[in-house]
Amino acid sequence: MDLSQEEITRYSRHITLPEVGVEGQEKLKSARVLIVGTGGLGSPVATYLAAAGVGHLGLVDFDTVDASNLHRQLIHTTPDIGRSKIQSATDSIAAINPNVEVTGYETALTSENAMDIVRDYDLVIDGTDNFPTRYLVNDACVLLGKPNCYGSIFKFEGQASVFATADGPCYRCLFPEPPPPGSVPSCAEGGVIGVLPGIIGLVQATEAIKLLLGIGESLVGRLMLYDAMTMKFRQVKLKKNPECPVCGTNPTVTELIDYEEFCGVPKSNAEEEKNEDMEISVTEVKERMDRGDDFLLIDVRETQEYEICKIEGAKLIPLSEFEARHSEIPQDADIVIHCKMGGRSMNAQHYLLNKGYTKVLNMTGGITAWSNEVDPTVPTY
Repeated sequence: MDLSQEEITRYSRHITLPEVGVEGQEKLKSARVLIVGTGGLGSPVATYLAAAGVGHLGLVDFDTVDASNLHRQLIHTTPDIGRSKIQSATDSIAAINPNVEVTGYETALTSENAMDIVRDYDLVIDGTDNFPTRYLVNDACVLLGKPNCYGSIFKFEGQASVFATADGPCYRCLFPEPPPPGSVPSCAEGGVIGVLPGIIGLVQATEAIKLLLGIGESLVGRLMLYDAMTMKFRQVKLKKNPECPVCGTNPTVTELIDYEEFCGVPKSNAEEEKNEDMEISVTEVKERMDRGDDFLLIDVRETQEYEICKIEGAKLIPLSEFEARHSEIPQDADIVIHCKMGGRSMNAQHYLLNKGYTKVLNMTGGITAWSNEVDPTVPTY
């Protein structure tokens, strides 16, 4: 695939590198890379792969741009708030490099569509933020023989590797089982320093370029760990697990499975039927307040979240202190627990139920739903 004169000028700093040259830049132009997620990690990856001249980028995302995204997802800007992330990212890529073709998939990646989407690309960038999709991306890459440039971030720490190559380990070799549901807070709940996804995303983009060019030493067989607070990088050697159910000698997973079930995430309809007597909506909580009902509203978010916004009358007992402080809650009280979106409060609810409490409800959707459905003056974050 020949380069135009404009492209030769645009990529001249690449082309003057002996490791790249005209031939390497032509490889990038003919390459197809799928980026799953256009958020914190996907933003720098898409930006720099477009600038580098990767000819075709596939973008998978079904979300819209929110103001809380903008401190780290720099492919989106303030005027994009409310727009589809795919549309926003596509426009940004076109402004960076009009030579790049973009295919957008405004859908969640699922077991039903992943194989059809992934098979058309040379490699995949995992920019996801949840365990079901990480395992799905991994398994699809292994089954189709596509390298998986993996990254994850949380608070001030990040990690990156390359999985699913012929000779290297896959994500399941490192994490055979997902953590218990709700045990690992999301970035939305735990927070993330805005520059962190830029660092980890650029590592992923660098690995992708090296793989496409066939140069350098990749992160295959290594997990890179980064701590922004100490500004330290370290690495852990990884080995392919011969008993891995996906990439091992005798694989038992030969097609995509139900990853929500695998990660212990209940299906929404079934969960609603099963737990309707253990949950309460934000509007029902407001109705109880307006009637003057006698109940305790417990907020299990962290102190810094409580300082951003709170529901008047809620008692703060952070989940990190819950085991030590749960005795502050009378055992015979009517209790409603909330967090940001409902995950941590469900863990606190289960803890109290196991301690013998009987009247404990989880406020579905947390304070985010309260802001959206009850009181829009309560800030979201």
